[in-house]
Amino acid sequence: MPSTLPPGDPVPDDGGLPAGALEAVGSHGFGCYVHVPFCTVRCGYCDFNTYTATDLGLTSSGGAVTRAAYADQAIAEIRLARRVLGERDLPVETVFFGGGTPTLLPPADLTAMLGAIGAEFGLAHDAEVTTEANPDSVGPAELAALREGGLTRISFGMQSAVPHVLATLDRTHDPDRVPRVVEWARAAGFEQVSLDLIYGTPGESLADWRTSVRAALDCEPDHVSAYSLIVEDGTALARRVRRGELPMPDEDDLADKYLLTDELLRAAGLEWYEVSNWASGRAQRCRHNLLYWRGGDWWGIGPGAHSHVGGVRWWNRKHPAAYAERVEAGLSPAQAREVLGAEDRRVERVLLELRLADGLPVDALDEAGRAELPVQVERGLVTRTADRLVLTDAGRLLADGVVRDLLP
Repeated sequence: MPSTLPPGDPVPDDGGLPAGALEAVGSHGFGCYVHVPFCTVRCGYCDFNTYTATDLGLTSSGGAVTRAAYADQAIAEIRLARRVLGERDLPVETVFFGGGTPTLLPPADLTAMLGAIGAEFGLAHDAEVTTEANPDSVGPAELAALREGGLTRISFGMQSAVPHVLATLDRTHDPDRVPRVVEWARAAGFEQVSLDLIYGTPGESLADWRTSVRAALDCEPDHVSAYSLIVEDGTALARRVRRGELPMPDEDDLADKYLLTDELLRAAGLEWYEVSNWASGRAQRCRHNLLYWRGGDWWGIGPGAHSHVGGVRWWNRKHPAAYAERVEAGLSPAQAREVLGAEDRRVERVLLELRLADGLPVDALDEAGRAELPVQVERGLVTRTADRLVLTDAGRLLADGVVRDLLP
């Protein structure tokens, strides 16, 4: 969740949506994202809407915002969501606790928020419920409590197995802890365990990256996400690059590491289903992220969280204090919104669905895009069946360029 929010149109205090937005809500799935904005340390590369105790002015006796009050604030927004969406039957298919570091909150807080979602909307019988976690933010007792409280999936922020790479990223966990927390999660009964990796950190060699991927595979995860490092404006990492302390990531190096990732993961039985995500089978794919990529509906809860319902997208006030003030007053915390037109939604569909291994329906392209399609096939970047197009291995490396060419 980026920390910079766009302008947009005003949102009524009650959070009400245009009538048309509610007509087909949930027809493409419905999920909830819960943003927990707290971190112990702010990583130098991170551009997400996160805050340390120092950022929030917290002391041992409290401060402007407290973690202890956060679950109640989020639950207030969950209840507002129910009022806005009305009494229609809308069981939640996926819940995702992201951050920040959700597991800085006590397990009871996370499960209380999940319980509120279930009480207001109901959870689908096979609901996927994920939390992100830093390896050093949970132990066996916390993982057992989370699983007992209804969470089914956990995603650990491993990032790297190499100490000097973790140091450059300002990650504080011991890489030797990763296999232990995965083992504890399995023992607690988690049905799915995912590991997140970042490649392209300044100073990371190809051998370093191979070490990290192999260390991840040694944990036998069900799912791996591997993202190239992006130097975001305004971050500590960007300032270090600007001062010449660190080099910018090299595009050729990133490509080599991506190809190595795909080779090692495929050899271990994990197949790509989105450009940066691999799973051991269809059932192990992250259904919550697929909801995003396929244009489903979701309500984003928490400071800066984004939502999408029926072609209306909105985003909450960014700072936890401003968010808390609104929800505690019974008002929508939304800062602004935009109503997506048919062409906006088509363009987003091309941007997102083309990244999936299941591909993009050809009829999502306009006339100019269909005219460009044979060129992309000839270049070996996409394959086409009668009604779908899918990126080739080479096309995945150039996915952004393929999208630009298909959206002239």
